[in-house]
Amino acid sequence: MKGTLHPQSYILRITKEEWFRQVFTIKKYYPGVPRKWEPNAKILLVRKSEDGDSFVGYGTLKSYIKRDLLPEDERRECESMKWTGALVFNELFKFDPPLLLRETLLSGTRVRGSHLQGYPLTQGQVDSILSRAKELCNIRRID
Repeated sequence: MKGTLHPQSYILRITKEEWFRQVFTIKKYYPGVPRKWEPNAKILLVRKSEDGDSFVGYGTLKSYIKRDLLPEDERRECESMKWTGALVFNELFKFDPPLLLRETLLSGTRVRGSHLQGYPLTQGQVDSILSRAKELCNIRRID
């Protein structure tokens, strides 16, 4: 709903183990999808598992740094990977165990796999997913 106090929230899908570790180590994610990345947006992180796509955590966005404004080495990697820039998290939380997508309100949707990348969420959907995570997972803040 436009005009709300909440910035748009999105799902981002982590496809590689190396990137999964990196997100929770340096609190950055390099998206390949162009979106209107706003401070304080909630970004829910998804990863494929043996049991299906699962939410592995979420973060509150501190800032988005466009590719051209990144340090030289990061900029070059973003260009080669076709990433748009870097999302820097203010707060980051990890779910243990991960929350299966099918255990959330998104279970009835057809959104799966690579179609999750950049998928927009309403504030109600975010609240529902995080509430479900509180029921089924240990949520650990990453410092």
